[in-house]
Amino acid sequence: MIGFRRYKEKGKGYYFSPKLIEWLGPMRHGDIADDPYIHYAASMQKLFEDLALQMMDYYLGDILKETGKLVFAGGGALNVKLNQKIIARPELKELFVQPASGDAGTAIGAAAYVSVERGVPVEKMEHVYLGPQYSNEDVIAACARHPAKPQFEVIANQRAADSERIAQILADGNPVAWFQGRMEFGPRALGGRSILGCPSAPGVADRINEQIKFRERWRPFCPSMLDTVGPQMLGSDHPAPFMTFTFEVAEEWKSRVPEVVHEDGTSRAQVLKREYNPRYYDLMQQMEKLTGNGVVLNTSLNRRGEPMICSPTDALNMFFGSDLQYLIMQDVLVVKGC
Repeated sequence: MIGFRRYKEKGKGYYFSPKLIEWLGPMRHGDIADDPYIHYAASMQKLFEDLALQMMDYYLGDILKETGKLVFAGGGALNVKLNQKIIARPELKELFVQPASGDAGTAIGAAAYVSVERGVPVEKMEHVYLGPQYSNEDVIAACARHPAKPQFEVIANQRAADSERIAQILADGNPVAWFQGRMEFGPRALGGRSILGCPSAPGVADRINEQIKFRERWRPFCPSMLDTVGPQMLGSDHPAPFMTFTFEVAEEWKSRVPEVVHEDGTSRAQVLKREYNPRYYDLMQQMEKLTGNGVVLNTSLNRRGEPMICSPTDALNMFFGSDLQYLIMQDVLVVKGC
């Protein structure tokens, strides 16, 4: 018995009938994204965009013309291509996308509602560094008890030298696991639990994909950048702290940081102000000194199919289960083979 599921394959039931298989062909499996599936995906994206924009006009058209501001949440709000089109609308001055959109973020809405009902104003959400954090002592203890017996070096009270050293490793074309401060709330890695690369180093995105992330080869990687770089590279001064929008990349920057530019010429960017993550900001400033670009390739610190890393032990397990060579946790640098 399938119950309400109308189609069954390999012991699993699905909520559609065999007629859909006859019409569109078998379900796609694996990493291959080719004909006809790419056309299905593009068509669904176009339909989603058209309907969402029509609903905005119908329900919010007048108020948008009056205020110029829109708040967007829910799983669909993480569709960055739709968000790019919303920002492009002439009547819109600012779009805020709740960075933990979807089921996980409903807690924020519930808490905000109760807060306002009780007369306590809701603070502006400026960053998502709200999760657990770990000290150097925590990191060293995790290294000491880890079965891989990692070799590590403590760079205490030398944050500037630390940034210079990590920036040089990146500029030499090496990916780096970056574990700093509080973990991010929501689905995006934003410099708390990240894998970083130099976006001008040829092939670094493929290297991360094939050797570390083990994910679909068509997935693009995204840039984090200094707030001084954002308007130049993206042609926009719209706030973008949470990687919830794509932007058209300026022609000059497409050749300067090709590893973080998607084939359609866009990037899903994080534009960072120093006050919210100074260590990450300082690293990008060092990258700017070394490469001329205050930008890093940034993807989440995890492997395909696994949740984002939280603790030092999680990070070490992931590190030794991949081809990463460098892991920096707080002031503790772990290097394989030393």
